[in-house]
Amino acid sequence: MATDLFEILHEDEDLLVINKPAGLVCHPTKGDERSSLAGRLRLYRGAEVPVHLINRLDRETSGVVCVAKAETAARELRQLWESRAVEKQYWAIVHGHVADAEGVIDAPLGKDEASEVVVKDCVRPDGHPSRTRFWTQWRFERAEGKFSWLRVSPETGRKHQIRIHLQHLGHSIVGDKLYGPDPALYLKLAKGELTDADRARLILTHQALHAHTLQFHWRERDWSFVAEPADELVDFIETVDEEEEELYAD
Repeated sequence: MATDLFEILHEDEDLLVINKPAGLVCHPTKGDERSSLAGRLRLYRGAEVPVHLINRLDRETSGVVCVAKAETAARELRQLWESRAVEKQYWAIVHGHVADAEGVIDAPLGKDEASEVVVKDCVRPDGHPSRTRFWTQWRFERAEGKFSWLRVSPETGRKHQIRIHLQHLGHSIVGDKLYGPDPALYLKLAKGELTDADRARLILTHQALHAHTLQFHWRERDWSFVAEPADELVDFIETVDEEEEELYAD
């Protein structure tokens, strides 16, 4: 069900599940209430009604977000997340053709002390253990270059984990301004200084990372939620010349 605030995937007395659009932050901002998911939840539920975000996504990442309506449900769901009892699957479009049909990226993550961007992390030997599985769905080519569409499952939940691990693999996510080919674009974005040439280099308006599926067992039943990605991401995968499709489908 779609409202003018967000797309609702499921709602009952304890749980609200949303397909968060790319470009929307989860936490409150200094802007109006529509400028964050938390603010939109207040508009939807009422300012005095408490809501509990169980999982959060980066501003530019779209997809499934679970919201508990009561403290008891929030506590139970957070325990599931903390115990790694939740299966998460993402879609990602990355630069280049990923050679392996599937694989595991096992690389510890920690603060990138060499970066002027405070929030940036990196692979470092003394970092926190971090592990991500991936499956290559399709390799294709467009006028802008070679790309791969991946299905990705993070087995740990570190900050920016998927983005850093795919960059570490040598295949950064299309449109990623911080972990992409030129991290200086992140600072330009923060200052509102992105040019048309910068946007052309990024190819997509938002990074091509989408939280597609969440699955878990809770209150004696299995739950599964699927969020369909925005047209921009789907069209990027599908808009391939017939000649190229024959060449890269394998």
